[in-house]
This record gives sequence, structure tokens and C-alpha cells, in this order.
Amino acid sequence: MLKYIAYTMPDKKILIKTLLVTVLAGGAIWGWKALHANHEQHTASQTQHEKPGSKRHGKVGGYPGQGDRPTPVLAATVTKADIPVVLTALGTATPSAVVTVTSRVDGQLIQVQFQEGQLVKQGQLLAKIDPRPFETALGQIQGQAARNQALLKNSQIDLERFKTLQSQDSIASQQVDSQASLVQQYQGTVQADRALVESAKLQLAFTNITAPISGRIGLRQVDAGNNITAANPIAVINAVHPIHVVFTLPEDKVSRLVKQTQSQAGAHAPVVEAWDKSNTQLLAKGALKSIDNQIDTTSGTIKLKAEFSNLDNSLFPNQFVNIRLHSETLRNASVVPVNALQHNNQGAFVYLIKSTEKGETVSLQAVTVGYNDGERAAITSGLQAGDRVVSSGVDKLRDQAKVIVKDPQRSAATDAPQTQPDQQRRKHRQASGA
Repeated sequence: MLKYIAYTMPDKKILIKTLLVTVLAGGAIWGWKALHANHEQHTASQTQHEKPGSKRHGKVGGYPGQGDRPTPVLAATVTKADIPVVLTALGTATPSAVVTVTSRVDGQLIQVQFQEGQLVKQGQLLAKIDPRPFETALGQIQGQAARNQALLKNSQIDLERFKTLQSQDSIASQQVDSQASLVQQYQGTVQADRALVESAKLQLAFTNITAPISGRIGLRQVDAGNNITAANPIAVINAVHPIHVVFTLPEDKVSRLVKQTQSQAGAHAPVVEAWDKSNTQLLAKGALKSIDNQIDTTSGTIKLKAEFSNLDNSLFPNQFVNIRLHSETLRNASVVPVNALQHNNQGAFVYLIKSTEKGETVSLQAVTVGYNDGERAAITSGLQAGDRVVSSGVDKLRDQAKVIVKDPQRSAATDAPQTQPDQQRRKHRQASGA
């Protein structure tokens, strides 16, 4: 009995495993056949829908499901116009001259006669140093000069007397010559005294510190009562009438600009406009003054300087401004909207609209862009006045694709957001159709 059980139990386990494998294999075969049948049915259905004449047949611009229907686009007509070329840059306002006011003599500062930040004129008194030591020195030199002048006069009188006696053979000629030499010595001394007097007067004048240039004076750097020297700055004056703005342009813009400035020798310099940081308010108008003599190799740019009269003080030193340089005007240029421009590996192109018997199609037209101001593009070659190009809806286009030109006003009305009643009526129509 035990032997029978030992041989029976393994046989039942093997049988159960065999049945389980058989069931799983059958299920897999049935699932594969069902999936294959569904695939064949879907393929047949798709083939039936894509027969010639079907609404789902065909592609336009590489987008399936559109059929032979033309792609709706907006068009723009090429026009002729004069386009001003405006170069933009970021500039910094700089004074036309910067002078640090210092004393030219040593002494005690007793007066400061300017207000910080005010506009000063050349020669205006700014500060005063104690003049008494210099007045004393001037008096000493003037006294010495008067003494030497009297000695010179006395020696000249003696010389005239000696000459008279010499003519009477009363004195020796050597004595006359010695007296003449003494007169010349006194003349030299008097001349030196005159120079000393002028120097003392100049030193006394330097006790009045005046503005060397006209401009806006900065904050006071020393107070009255301090002993100052030539090494102590008192204030800084910035000349702001006129004022300059320094800005940079890419090196590829420089060659053409230099040629224009050379051809305009004796004529008006290119106009430069300074706008605020938000680029919404015109601050001042000026002219291009100079171009630097070398290109910065680290940035590939060159510095330029424009000059502004700044009579209304709208520009301030070290102020950042947006610069618009009016370099030239492209006369009678072919103009298209910037949206019409496309680019590929060969360069810029547009979709040129052509009318045929079967409708309107587009073709790729290579163009050369002379200038782009962000809204309009001046085309130097590739288009003629009156040509129509696609300005909107180019995403689904390809060469020789069919198009239909939409009315911009009607398109805007169609694309306008629907109100709530319109949406409800639309839902009602969809429900009725279902």
C-alpha cells in the first residue's frame, strides 16, 4: 500500500502541471489570432477610406488628413518705400571734460563758496585760502624792489657825472667803465625784483580758487578751516554742455559706417538719438562725433562717441541710455513684413504666391535682406513691387502647396474668443447633430 502511494502522488503532480501548460498555451494562441484578425480588419477599413476620391485621401504640406483642400494663409503685397537704417546700441553718458579742483598754493581754507551739484561758470570763485601770508611776502619783495630801483637810479646819475668828467680829462676811463658795469648790475637786479613781485602777486591770486571750466560741480571733499596743499582735491567739475555718449557697435557695421562718414565730409554728421532705459522717451538728439581707431578683439566691437548739446540737462554723466544711430536711408527698397521672412540652410526666403487656373499656389523664393528694423524688411533682390508673399500661416506650407488667402478682418473676427451664449449655442447645435 505504501509503495502504491509513493508511485501515485508524483504522477498526479505531473498531470496537473501538464494540464496547466496546455491551458496557457491555448489561451496565448487564441489571443494572437484575435489580435491578428483585428489588425487585418483595421487595415482593410483604412484602405477603403484612402481610396481615390475619399475625403481623407491626400496630404498638403506633409500634414495628413487635410485632403486636397488649400491651406488658409494671410498675404502681404511687396511695396516700395524709403527705409531709414537705424543702428541700436547701449551707451554711457560721459562729460566732455573732467577737472579736479585743487589749490595751487598751501594754506588754510577759510571759505567755500559753491553749492554741491550746482552748475558753475568758468572763472567763478569756488573757495578762498587765507591770503595774509602771501600779502606779507609780496610787501617784502616790493620793498626790496624799491630799494634796488633807487640804487639803480643813483648809479645812473653817477655814470652821467663820470662821463662829463671824462670828457674834460678829469678822471680815468677805467672809473667810467666800472660805473657803467655797476649800472648794468643794478638793472639786472631791478629786473629780477620785478619778476619776484609778479610771482608774489600770482601766489596771492592763487588764494582765490576759481572754476577752471564751466560745468556741474560735485560734492565738497574738504571743509573750511583745514590746511590744504596741492595734493588735496576740493571738488570735481564735469563739463556737461556739451555732453558725450560712448557706445559700441559690431565690427561688421563699422566699415559701411566709416565709408558713409567719409563720403559726408563737409555735410551733416549722422544723427544720433538717446532714449531712456525703457526705450520709450526720447531724451536728446545729437550727432556722431568720432569713431575709435581700433576694434576690441575680445568683444569684436568698436567704440563710437556722439555729442549732445544737453542744454536742458536731460543727460547726466555715467547715465545708461539706448542709442539709435541713423546711418543711412535705403531709397526705393522692396518692403515686406518681417513675418514673411523664413530661413533655411541656403539663407532667407519667402513663400511667393502665384495664381494658376486651378487656384493659388506658393513657391520658395530666395531673397537678400538689406535691413530689418523688427517690423519691416528691406529686400534688395528676389522680389518686385506688387508681388504677394505669405505673411501668416507658413507652418504647414511647402513648395508648390495650394493656398487660399484669407481676409485679415474676417480672420480676426473668426479667431476672436467666443462669448458664453455663443458657446452654449454651439454645444446645442452639436447635441442636435449627434
